[in-house]
Amino acid sequence: MPISQGDMLPEATLLQLGDNGPAPVTISEKTKGRKVVIFAVPGAFTPTCHSAHVPSFVRTKGQFDAKGVDEIICVSCNDPFVMKAWGESTGATGAGITMLADASSEFTKAIGMDFDAAPAGLVSRSKRYAMLVEDGKVTLLQPEENPGECDISGGESLLDNM
Repeated sequence: MPISQGDMLPEATLLQLGDNGPAPVTISEKTKGRKVVIFAVPGAFTPTCHSAHVPSFVRTKGQFDAKGVDEIICVSCNDPFVMKAWGESTGATGAGITMLADASSEFTKAIGMDFDAAPAGLVSRSKRYAMLVEDGKVTLLQPEENPGECDISGGESLLDNM
């Protein structure tokens, strides 16, 4: 069953590429006592994710800061090396967006947001969504119906509903 507004996030460990290689990052550490935006995409460098979803959060980063958001996190079921390269190529890293890899789809499956699109080469991927999390609790959730669209899960739309 997919996660809903009002639910607490489950514990999960993601990966972030740092100076010493991949490092574990737990969801609870990122969200405890903090206001965090988490948005997820089906895949790094895929068309809608690359040209619309990530850029929407790069454009709106300052507006989220002004609303008291401590961190914006992008999650994708890719490896941490790909996420680092993608963050650099889109300007997300430079804008201060945290790029986290859900390489084993642990977090994505735990919140019920996984899907397969084998004909497109996407297996064990995340549905597209954006959420506002306050102290580990989902206070706003905006999932897309179609993984190829970025309407309600984009930065501007999330801001409009905060």
